Amino acid sequence: MLEGKISTLSKSALLLFAAFGLIFIFQITVMQDATILKEKFKQIFAISQWSWDFQANSTPIITCNRSNVRFDICTMSTPTLLDQTLLTLFTLNPHTRTKPHINMKIKPYTLKSDENAMQSVREMTLTSSPPNSSCGVTHHNPALIFSARGYNGNFYHEINDIFIPLFITINSLFTNQDVILVVVDGPTWWYEKYGELLSTFSPNHKIIDPKNLTTTHCFPSATIGLIKHGPMTIDPTLMLPYHKTKTLLDFHAFLESAYIKNDTSLMYRDDKGKPLLTLVSRKGKSRKLLNEEEVIKLAKDVGFNVRVLDHSKGLTVPDVYQLIHSSHVLLGVHGAGLTNLMFLRQGSVLVQVVPLGLDSFSSVCYGKPTKPLGLEYVEYKVEANESSLAWEHGADSLMIKDPEAYIDGKWNNLKIYLGEQNVKINLIRFRKCLMEAYEKAKIFMNNTSYVTD
Repeated sequence: MLEGKISTLSKSALLLFAAFGLIFIFQITVMQDATILKEKFKQIFAISQWSWDFQANSTPIITCNRSNVRFDICTMSTPTLLDQTLLTLFTLNPHTRTKPHINMKIKPYTLKSDENAMQSVREMTLTSSPPNSSCGVTHHNPALIFSARGYNGNFYHEINDIFIPLFITINSLFTNQDVILVVVDGPTWWYEKYGELLSTFSPNHKIIDPKNLTTTHCFPSATIGLIKHGPMTIDPTLMLPYHKTKTLLDFHAFLESAYIKNDTSLMYRDDKGKPLLTLVSRKGKSRKLLNEEEVIKLAKDVGFNVRVLDHSKGLTVPDVYQLIHSSHVLLGVHGAGLTNLMFLRQGSVLVQVVPLGLDSFSSVCYGKPTKPLGLEYVEYKVEANESSLAWEHGADSLMIKDPEAYIDGKWNNLKIYLGEQNVKINLIRFRKCLMEAYEKAKIFMNNTSYVTD
């Protein structure tokens, strides 16, 4: 009888010990997961110390990271009120309202080191001090707040500095979570231009612009700023560990989901088996193709069906997407128009004409992104006698003979190559380039079942 009681007590003691052991293991696991998450945030934002505290008794109110060279990003982890007249975010949790009050400033745009870009970006205030008003509209989803100023109006910067960072941020911080976009100072034309794309990012909510509000809006939390990995880049190693890895190709697929609908007919007929080449025509004061008509004739002689994309004619983004997505080759002089490579299908060809002195820019902006996008890439480097700079400054000038030495890290010198140069292509040299693109385009046509209507 006594032995039975002792046996029962022993079993109870063993069960109790096992329960404590499981609790201990669980605590260790949670602490390890928190540490891993904390370390990954450090990698994402490239900072030496991340100020978030994962302890249960700690409540971060407003947290800002300013260590990344490209962007600042802040979080308000408690209920937040947006005062549209002051462009200020207030915390609403009375338990966090300790003195002295926290006050932080941020310009939520991804070119923080570019003074010219940041001049038009308005500063926002984040504070734990009590607001002067109550919630006019209460939302049940977090806010993601960013500026649509900076270099807005340039297609490259719209994609590179706003939409790719927006894709990265949502897929890093808001996976499987509905988010409300709050866009500071978005021009009316910009909302009209990118209506389909913005609604794909946030399909269940209207876009909020503080300048158009007549009352305060409240959110359960807010993130201010966007994450940027680099020029035309999504680095999958910087995405959080518990998310499915995202790449530039995923952004490409996201664009397709925005602009290709079930009832979308992809135009441009297959002209007797000829690959479709779309030429981006530049109409500004620089990097114009001076013998554009001759290049078009040459492309037709090589065997292409040629279309000209002229952005000055007021085409909508869906119209441009249809044209580029139907194309087998996209051709143009280095410039914002080549950002349309994001609309090409995998296996298509990008032909970039690289003006004098712009080798590095051309590679970073458009050459390198072709690989993760699954595109073929053909590059044509302009020689001195093809550049208008040689005609104006002489073939023996340092500017022409050694652009790298002339630039010497000076932005004003680089601007000459960007803003004062036009090109006249040597048709004999360029024919070889077009022939290479033609062969690649034919391979693509033969390997795909895609047929244009």
